[in-house]
Amino acid sequence: MNSFGKLVRPYIVFMSIFIVLPMFLILLYAFSKSGNEVATFTFTLSNFAKFNDPIFINVLLKSLWIAFLTTVLCIIVGYPIAYIIANISEKYGVLLILLITFPMWINMLVRTYAWIGILSDAGLVNNILRYFGFTPVEMLYTDFAVLLGMVYNSLPFMILQIYNSLSKMDKGIINASFDLGANRSQTFLRVIFPLSIPGVVAGITLVFLPSVSTFVIPKLLGGGQYMLIGNLIEKQFITVGDWNFGSAVSLIMALVIMASMYLTKRVDRSFDEESAKGAKLW
Repeated sequence: MNSFGKLVRPYIVFMSIFIVLPMFLILLYAFSKSGNEVATFTFTLSNFAKFNDPIFINVLLKSLWIAFLTTVLCIIVGYPIAYIIANISEKYGVLLILLITFPMWINMLVRTYAWIGILSDAGLVNNILRYFGFTPVEMLYTDFAVLLGMVYNSLPFMILQIYNSLSKMDKGIINASFDLGANRSQTFLRVIFPLSIPGVVAGITLVFLPSVSTFVIPKLLGGGQYMLIGNLIEKQFITVGDWNFGSAVSLIMALVIMASMYLTKRVDRSFDEESAKGAKLW
């Protein structure tokens, strides 16, 4: 037990300095008056009341909507890709996984700047449209550009989680469904997809939660006028200097993320229960 305590001690110190202490400071700033130092703490709820403004509510709702669309698109695009990789030979599967993860080796900021060059008025896409005689399309600094950038950066996480779930699936269960007379569609809907739900849920967690609070992609691809909840928090801390309101928004965002994680776990648990019932009936 003593040796275990010695091994755990560095992690406790690390978490205390870089997780617990910052969260404690955020709590102090969130519940203290604006402009006051933490040392002269005065309890107030005015920072949370300030968030009740329709402008800030719309920013939160837009952030949730963009994150939802990003997650849905990642599932729609990522599931077929993961399914194909899981069912081809291991040699080509490893190569495809390498190609999918390769962009992740490059810094996200660099990848996002690359999309600026692709989507700008004088960028690659509009130059191709001009070459074929089409009218250039305004893509940069739009919802489309932000959504495209978020899907591009999040898609590998969804693919890898679903692929891990599909690749570890017992092939004997799939063969048994064919032996019992099920066709490919029935096997996929009643066997493969339910068993891959844990991977889908893990992918949703890795895509939705960061997408809600991201600020780099909306700032670069959406322009300075594009505001999501992550940009609002960044602006309060860096530009405005209102750490109290920024801390309050951060806590509200943390509650939204925890609620999303709880709902995700509930959905995962319900699918597990339905799969268990289906297995018994099968």
